[in-house]
Amino acid sequence: MKVAIIYNMDLTGVLNKFGMQNKEFYSQKNVKNVAHCLELAGHDTAIIDGNMYVIERLQNFMPRTINGEQIGMVFNMAYGIQGESRYTHLPSMLEMLGIPYVGSTPSGHALALDKVITKVVWQNKGLPTPDFWVFSSSSEVLSDVRYPVIVKPKMESVSFGLKVVYDENALRESIHFIVTEYQQQALVEQFIPGREFAVGLLGNSPAEAFPVLEFDLEGDPDAIQTEDDKKRKPRRKICPAEIPQEFADKLTDFSCRAFHALELRDFARVDIRVDASGNIYLLEINSMASLGQGGSYVAAAKVAGYDYCSLVNKMLDVATVRYFSAPLLSSLPNEKTRKSPLASRLRTFLRGRQQNTEEMLEKLIDTNTYSRNTEGVNKCTEFLKSHLAQLNFTSEIYPQFEVGNLMYLTNSMGDDLDYLLLMPVDDSVPMERHESYRATEHRLYGTGIWENKGGIVTCLSALQALRFIKSLKKIKIGILVITDSSASGRFSKNLIAQKALKARHVIGLHGGSTDGSVITSRSGSASYHYSSRLIDSSCSENVALASKQFFGTISSILDLRDSEQENVIAPYRANFHSNIFKITAYGSAKISVRFNTVENFEKIDQRIRKITTLPRKLTKILQSQLEGGMNRQPLSASDQSKELLSRLSRISKSIDSTIIEEHRWNSADICNIPIDIPRIDGLGPMGGFNGLKSEFILRRSVIDRALLLTLLLNGN
Repeated sequence: MKVAIIYNMDLTGVLNKFGMQNKEFYSQKNVKNVAHCLELAGHDTAIIDGNMYVIERLQNFMPRTINGEQIGMVFNMAYGIQGESRYTHLPSMLEMLGIPYVGSTPSGHALALDKVITKVVWQNKGLPTPDFWVFSSSSEVLSDVRYPVIVKPKMESVSFGLKVVYDENALRESIHFIVTEYQQQALVEQFIPGREFAVGLLGNSPAEAFPVLEFDLEGDPDAIQTEDDKKRKPRRKICPAEIPQEFADKLTDFSCRAFHALELRDFARVDIRVDASGNIYLLEINSMASLGQGGSYVAAAKVAGYDYCSLVNKMLDVATVRYFSAPLLSSLPNEKTRKSPLASRLRTFLRGRQQNTEEMLEKLIDTNTYSRNTEGVNKCTEFLKSHLAQLNFTSEIYPQFEVGNLMYLTNSMGDDLDYLLLMPVDDSVPMERHESYRATEHRLYGTGIWENKGGIVTCLSALQALRFIKSLKKIKIGILVITDSSASGRFSKNLIAQKALKARHVIGLHGGSTDGSVITSRSGSASYHYSSRLIDSSCSENVALASKQFFGTISSILDLRDSEQENVIAPYRANFHSNIFKITAYGSAKISVRFNTVENFEKIDQRIRKITTLPRKLTKILQSQLEGGMNRQPLSASDQSKELLSRLSRISKSIDSTIIEEHRWNSADICNIPIDIPRIDGLGPMGGFNGLKSEFILRRSVIDRALLLTLLLNGN
């Protein structure tokens, strides 16, 4: 399952700083520990900052489900950024987005966070809680207060602002501190000398109570735990508490009733004081009990039989049962072998190398590989050669002076291959329009990043992952580095076909679409260059005739689109120059054609040649010429490729990913592969072109596609 762990790191990710600011945080280390535990159970996790960009981040990680696949889940660790009801902000957004999440509802959090409302609800349910008063100002009348009392913010947790006071002057001072520091009312509660306990709860129907935990106050009935105590010198925790079972059962019963009275969900922790006479007083309930490894909730869970990872996964499971009426049945790795599922280990490995992968991608993007820049293209191929040599790939160079050297690399001693990977490196973008590498939080940009270079780093990452699991030597892999892809494979066509004959599968590394496509079919391509010239300059009327003939021809070619809607016919770069005084006229145009069958191409080719052929009566006045024809044949979705797609779909589903089949309306090198060889393209990262025509990939998809490719090559 895809699990997004959301917490608050960047507190500036809001439109305006407004109201009470959050003082409660999870450390990155804690959040990473939770992610590690979920990954051990096979979940695909992402750590997301819960600021105002959280919706876009979730869209990238767990897009809308299409075919009834498993909906992802949010593991909510977000305390909020600001405002009185900050616990409620993320759950509210998730409910609006339709994303299930671990933890209580907005209303549950709102009730639990407001200590005054909590106490009122508990009193109405007959649950014991200390008497209390609420003050908005230190100048209010305090004569009803019975000392000693403990003063705290009305809507904070983690013991922020706690202070025990014994007289009116100290109380006024404490109220003033709370109102000014926390910008909220002060809750003044009857202080209960005695012992302090906590009960952790997990689940819903019924909630499971952990053994009662006691905070060691070292025999001082007036002691409390302040915020500083928790940070600097936490009280010793005694669990299970050394109390009679009957009394422990009573504490547990009150805690469960307190939990249900506020309609909380999944997990919480109830704090309790007990006076010298054994009277029980519920102090508060934390609807987001801390998962800090030194905290009381985790300590009690451990006594209940949950180590940290099993606790985290149990929390996810109880939420899953609540939403889907069935557990995830996720299991943690055997404690003895400590080996997590293969996909989890690979994802962890790939994620750990993400920075290196992106640095490699930056170098590739910033190397200009315009097809006519042979120096840049060869620099890129040498870069790949050096990296693949580290993985024990040997290389063969096929010199090409016009487009850069072709290169074949393999880890196989023989000619037979399990997989042939097609790795184009060139592009059609001249240097003046080359876009350098740049990264945003979710996207990576740069010339060629989606078309080919994202696929290159995906491939290198997958090969490194295979070496990590000691599988690389067992798989015969060939890699063909292609330097004339943007020139329709003019020089590489025969080499591709030759190497493919020895391969059981062929994989293309172009990028997939943002909705997770892989390419099973492509259109064929043809291109023409049409030109027309006036040769009879005896009269100026012939200039007009030449003009009419040229534009009439282009118009007729455009009209072909109406009768050939299954194909694409597009004239471009049409130019016509004439001079009525010098009696000259010349026109030229290029014509691009995309088609899905060879039969379609033959029909279109005949019609274009017929249209561009001059009528006999004009042959002494004008001269015309048509050059060109088919560049690449179409790639059809063969049965063999469908089987490979089916296998890829099963792998994708096993790692909580989704792929869809795509027909792409342009040709590529994979079109040169014979039909009886299983072949699929588009296993590079997902992306495309944005509104400004800048090429991009989704940052996260580099890891996702590398994992998918690794498992495919590994034979999963």
